[in-house]
Amino acid sequence: MLFKNIHFILVRPQLGENIGAAARSLKNFNFENLRLISPRDSWPNKSAIYTAVEAKDIIHKAKVFLNTDQAIADLDCVFATTSRSRSVNKKIVDLSKAVKIIKKLSISNKKTGIFFGPEASGLSNDDLINANYLVNIPTSNKFKSLNLSHAVTIFAFELFISQKKFEPIVKNLYRSEDAKKNEVNAFLDFMISHLDKVGFLKPVEKKQQMIRSVKNIFHRSSLSTQEIRTLSGVISSLIKYKG
Repeated sequence: MLFKNIHFILVRPQLGENIGAAARSLKNFNFENLRLISPRDSWPNKSAIYTAVEAKDIIHKAKVFLNTDQAIADLDCVFATTSRSRSVNKKIVDLSKAVKIIKKLSISNKKTGIFFGPEASGLSNDDLINANYLVNIPTSNKFKSLNLSHAVTIFAFELFISQKKFEPIVKNLYRSEDAKKNEVNAFLDFMISHLDKVGFLKPVEKKQQMIRSVKNIFHRSSLSTQEIRTLSGVISSLIKYKG
């Protein structure tokens, strides 16, 4: 199965019915990996199970996480769906381009996550920090807001029909494995802690925005495990030199 490593991630979903409908759509299009980040109502949720109908198995094995960092720790690349203009410095692609990129990643056995925001507000800028790409699902300019389960359905459908357009990808044998998100975040925690120690993250009122900007730079890049090690070594060397 080409897309066995694709994970649909619902961020702070509010209605069990939407979770169940999303699971049903995933099964319609031959997907099975559902992740939930801090669902509003209790879990497992009876409304989600009832709405899922024959996709109850996807509901039962859905993985639940407390935050986005935990949910994407084992992933290689993250896409985030949004219909709003954003001030974050991220690559913005349309749905068809996103599908092409995900296909290439899947062929190379890379694990991909797709974020879908909560019903009332969509994804926050903090939710987008771990994303490599922002994805716009085309809609009428008069009404851009999509129901959560409908957005999942459209994305899953586009991926499903794209399997008929399979194109072999030649893997770059000279590049080490792409770094997992938890490796990138561990490096970022290490770097940011030292930036804080040397007084870089000032003034205090701008600290969180500066941290967000630093994280966006590195999550926007597809760094390899070796590159992460090299960057960690560079910073460690600078720390020793300063000492």
